[in-house]
Amino acid sequence: MARWLVTDELWAVVEPILPKWTPSSKGGQPRKSDRLGLSGILFVLKTGIPWEDFPQEMGCSGMTLWNRLDEWRRKAACKSAGRNMRKRRDGPERHDAKADPCASENPHPP
Repeated sequence: MARWLVTDELWAVVEPILPKWTPSSKGGQPRKSDRLGLSGILFVLKTGIPWEDFPQEMGCSGMTLWNRLDEWRRKAACKSAGRNMRKRRDGPERHDAKADPCASENPHPP
């Protein structure tokens, strides 16, 4: 996976905001890392490829990425992360509290 999409500096800002995941007592597949998920989501958004065309060779499927983004959106982690990143980039005086970095033209999975 292209780690450069999620630098150590970016990860230090985003990781504490993401909701903590609790494994299901039912078992199942091990969860892909949040950093891998964020890298994949950024890759899809940067390249514009459809979620279903995300190459599995990069570590997970497009559906996994979409589900992770949806999970973070439902738990409002995206708004917090976006707010923190914009504050670091622009300074607190230019912060737009209404901007939602999780807004998506397609709210439905592929």
